[in-house]
Amino acid sequence: MANKEIAKKQNRQRRARRVRAKVFGTAKKPRLNVFRSLKHVFVQLIDDQKGKTLVSAKDTEIKDAKAKKAEIAFKVGELVASKAKKLGIEHVTFDKSGYRYHGRIKAIADGARKGGLIF
Repeated sequence: MANKEIAKKQNRQRRARRVRAKVFGTAKKPRLNVFRSLKHVFVQLIDDQKGKTLVSAKDTEIKDAKAKKAEIAFKVGELVASKAKKLGIEHVTFDKSGYRYHGRIKAIADGARKGGLIF
């Protein structure tokens, strides 16, 4: 990787650590963690007290090849919300992992809200 790419990744990780120091998930109100790569999106509900992932969803579970990345991210948000509802989870804390709140990150949050999660 070029130096600029390394610095960009390190800056995002620094922002994520700074936010994660304040954001904490419990069993009743887990942390909704988002990871975005160039091609894919991964979402997890994490109980930080026990260090366990309660629910996870990724864009490969969505079978819509012609949709845009933001549309798929919206569906992933709805999917994680439906899985959380089955476990009785309604309230979550949103952890955007140092990414800016726009595009696919915003779409995931909107999909999760539409699916019934409150944050």
